Amino acid sequence: MSDILWRVTLETIVCMHYLINCQTEQGMKDKDITSTEKINKGLRERSSSGEIATFLKAVGKASLAQSGRLIFALDATYSRQPTWDKAMTIQSSMFDAVSEAGGLSVQLVYFRGLDECRASKWVINATALRDLMLGIECQGGRTQIAKILNHAYRETTKETISALVFISDAIEESIDSLCQKAGELGLKGVRCFFFQEGHDVMAENGFREMARLTGGAYFRLGPDSAKELAELLSAVAIYAQGGLKALARSDRNQARLLLEQMRE
Repeated sequence: MSDILWRVTLETIVCMHYLINCQTEQGMKDKDITSTEKINKGLRERSSSGEIATFLKAVGKASLAQSGRLIFALDATYSRQPTWDKAMTIQSSMFDAVSEAGGLSVQLVYFRGLDECRASKWVINATALRDLMLGIECQGGRTQIAKILNHAYRETTKETISALVFISDAIEESIDSLCQKAGELGLKGVRCFFFQEGHDVMAENGFREMARLTGGAYFRLGPDSAKELAELLSAVAIYAQGGLKALARSDRNQARLLLEQMRE
C-alpha cells in the first residue's frame, strides 16, 4: 500500500470514529446498565466533500478525546436527600474539572429506589452530563454499589477505563463481596476514588479498603468542602487523562495529596 493510500485510509477510519462519537454526545438519555447497547451499523455510502473536510479538521479533537475514560457514580438514595441540593453543587464541580482537563470521556452512573441503576452514554461534553446529574432526584432504597463495580468491570473489558469516582454516605451490602469486586477492578488497572458524606464508620472502612485494593484514594466530604472537592476531582481528572506522570507534574496541592494516597 502506498504512503498516500495508507494516509487516506487512516484519516477515513479516524473520521468515522469521530462521527460515531458525535452521535453519542447527542444521545444523552440514560439507560439501564443491565441492558445491552444496540449499535447502529448503518452508515451512509457517500459523504460530501464539505463533510469530509469538517471531519478531517476535527481529527485532532477526536484523537485527544481518547486519552482517558472516567466513570462518575452517584448514590441517589433517600438518605442523601437532606444534603442533596448542596451536594449537587459540589458534585457538579467534577464536570467543570473535566471540562478544564479536556480530552476526557465521561460516563455518569447512579442508583436510587428499589432497583434502579442507570448509566449515561460516554460523552466528551461534560457539561451535558452535569446538566443531566442536576435533574436527578433522590428515591428511597438500599445501596447498589455492587452494580456500579460490575458495570465498571464490564466497561473496562470493552475499552480501558482510567478511573471510577463514587460519592455516597453508606454501604448496605457485604463489604467482603464489594472488596472482591474492587480487587478485580484493581487488577484491570481501574483506580477507584471514594468520597464519603457523613461519619458512618463501617462505610468509611469499606470505602478505604476498596480504594486501597484499586490503588485509588478515599476522602471525607465536610460541610464546607466544595472548593477542596473541586480541586480533588480536578486532580482525578488529570490522572484519568494523563496517568501518574501527569499528576506528578501538576503543581496543585490537592494533586500532590491525591498522589501521596495513591502511592501508599
